[in-house]
This record gives sequence, structure tokens and C-alpha cells, in this order.
Amino acid sequence: MKQKGLHVGGPFFYPGKCDTTTAGKTMKVAVVGLGLIGGSMAKDLKKNRFATEIIGVDNNPNHTRDALELGIADQILPLQQAVKAADLVILAIPVDKIKHILPEILDTISAATTVTDVGSTKREIAATVEDHPLRGNYVASHPMSGTENSGPKAALEKLFEGRLTIICDHEKSRPQHLALVEKMYQSLGMSVAYMTSDEQDHTTAFVSHLPHVTAFALANAVLAKEDRNIIFDLASGGFNSTVRLAKSSPEMWSPIFGQNRDYVVEALEVYIRHLKAFRDSLKQNDGEKMMALINQANNIRGVLEGNSHSLTKNEEKIIKLYTK
Repeated sequence: MKQKGLHVGGPFFYPGKCDTTTAGKTMKVAVVGLGLIGGSMAKDLKKNRFATEIIGVDNNPNHTRDALELGIADQILPLQQAVKAADLVILAIPVDKIKHILPEILDTISAATTVTDVGSTKREIAATVEDHPLRGNYVASHPMSGTENSGPKAALEKLFEGRLTIICDHEKSRPQHLALVEKMYQSLGMSVAYMTSDEQDHTTAFVSHLPHVTAFALANAVLAKEDRNIIFDLASGGFNSTVRLAKSSPEMWSPIFGQNRDYVVEALEVYIRHLKAFRDSLKQNDGEKMMALINQANNIRGVLEGNSHSLTKNEEKIIKLYTK
């Protein structure tokens, strides 16, 4: 992985250093997409008093019903009405949908409204509003947290606590809008780091998108076996933890792979090269080579524990928080 892709272009912010509530102020937050991420954010933003009201938007009537019943949203409105009424708009929908509606939302909002998204890719999304008059109202962000589950019933409190969020191209956002989004993530207990959209997409291709591709591929490989039922009967914790991500939503992940295809292909080519090295050592019955490959892989422990001398302090923190 190129080191540039791990570069942090600014300081980290730690929770607890400032008041992250909106005490005495009205903060209406429109959450577009009431699934795992949007629902979890809505829960915590209301509970920690950052938001005084959550306006939910979702095309799935089951999601809107569940969100109201679970107290995730205070009311449900159509997209246009919601963004006009909101002080802050959070786009928590698949990245292809974000790319489509972000320009429309910037066309609709007032100059005082802040818009952010939580998509896993950034280059294509940011490019759609590069020249928009209200580009400065938009803060591109990617909170690094989640599970393999989806829908409002999967929403969890404190899902983001202790995790990392990436803010991309922060210099293109107006200071007041950037500050509000930083404050929002601080209220969730997150650290904030800064990257360009390109750096973010390159890094997440390796530490987020590649693990999902490999989980999908492993699941398909096992499902293709004629004796797969026996395999599943014998499967233990190692197998289950490895393929857990294969249960992730195709509606979310297929667009992510599509928008970040160049960097995902690069990550896959690197991964396949290492798979071939393991395969070749087995074919050649080369125990010494196999031992060397496993020992090399064990070096990841030092990176995750912050003991690597090849990474800067900020890069160590990113690696640890990405993989926490």
C-alpha cells in the first residue's frame, strides 16, 4: 500500500475536550437512510442531546415504521421537506444514491444548512458537487464503524464510540459547516482524521473493501462445495469470524466496489499475489517458505499494537482504529 494513502492531513480531535451538546439551541437533524449507520447515529445524537429533533427519511415503509416505533426518528418526512426543515442533513444511504441526490439536496437547502454523508467512497461523490455554489456546505465524511446487519432494528447505541471518522477535502468545506460536523462526531465519541478523497478511497480499498471482497469470495467458495453441509457442521469460530462480512448488504457493497473499482482491483491484485505465494509453497512442499510467509504475516501484530517503526504516530492510530 502506498504510504501517501495513509497520510493524515490534520490533527486528531478527541472526545470530551469541548461541550458537544446543543444545550439552549435547536438542532434539527435530517437522517436520510434509517438503516444500521443512519439509525445508530440518530439514536446517539438524540441521546447525547446533540440533536433536539431527528427527522427521518427512507423510501422503505418498513424502515420508517420501525424507526418511529423504536424512537430512532421523531417524525418522517419526504426528502425535500426534511432537508428544508433541517439544520444538519446526514446522508446514510448507498454511495450510488448519495452521488445521485447530493446535488439535488445542495440545490434545495438554505445557505445555513450543513450536509454530510457517511459513504465508504468519496472521489465520485465529491466530483458531482465540485463546482456547486454551495459546495462549502458539504462535508465529506466516512465514520469507520459498522456491522454486517442492516435496517433500523440493527441500529446500536455507542456503535461509533472509540472509533475513527475520516473527513475528506476539509479545505473545501466552509469553516462553520466543518466545525459542526466535527462537533457531531466528537459527540459520538469518535476521533477525527483528515485525508483527501483519493487517499481515503485508496486506504479503505485495502482495510475495508478488500476484507469484504475476500469474505464474499470465501463464502461463495464454500457454498460451491457439494459437501458444504458437512463443512458448515464442522465450521468453528475462525471460519465464522472470517465470513461474517459475507452477510453484508449487496445493495450497499456492490456500488462501493463499483465506485472504487480501480483501487479495489489494485488491492485484489496484491492480495492474489500473496495467495499465490501460499499456494506455491504448498505445491512445492516448501515448509521453510510457508513458515517464512506466516512469520511475515505475524508482523501485523506489531502494527495493530502500535509497535511498528515504519509508520508515523498518526498512521499507527489510523491502522489501529480501522481494524479495532
